[in-house]
Amino acid sequence: MGDFGRISVHNALGGGPVADILLWRNYYGGGAVLIGSTILWFLFEKGGYNIIAFIANNLLLLVVILFLWAKSASLLNRPLPPIPELDISEETVLIAADEMQVWVNHVFSLAHAIAVDGNLKALMLVVSSLWLISYIGSFFNFLTLIYIGVLVSLSVPFLYDMFQSQVDGKLIVVHKILHPVLRKADIVFKMIPSVQYKQKKNQ
Repeated sequence: MGDFGRISVHNALGGGPVADILLWRNYYGGGAVLIGSTILWFLFEKGGYNIIAFIANNLLLLVVILFLWAKSASLLNRPLPPIPELDISEETVLIAADEMQVWVNHVFSLAHAIAVDGNLKALMLVVSSLWLISYIGSFFNFLTLIYIGVLVSLSVPFLYDMFQSQVDGKLIVVHKILHPVLRKADIVFKMIPSVQYKQKKNQ
């Protein structure tokens, strides 16, 4: 494809501080995420710690320290704990709601295509995806899957950004091989009549 067809991975990931961490442009942030997730995974998976008890004990310790700090500060005329005002803006809530709306609507559209339209292609896509998730999840527990997801997120975008032209070349070859097969499968799916439920008019 060459440099003309090269896309910006940084822009594709949002172009913000998260993209800087995933692409290791912020070395301190990426290292902190990697080290922190590794320590947490080791503590909970190998060390046998309970995640709920760990969070509760740390919050308990933090609350006691802040309380004693505030009391000692008032007695010794010292500054209070530097805790910022925690307030979620309405704009942040609206942005999160918009993102959730896109995903929920996509799930509803798939459910409608399968249950109402009888779309066999959508059914096969959902079944194969859920089966793959179930198959992979049978080898690991939930915490290990999250840790693997963190490792993949910190490695795949970075490696793709470095070797994008080589990877795109391989993907083009794979696409040329799979394209005729996918076209034939699409023709077969279109030949299967879909179920259409027509609403009866109430007279």
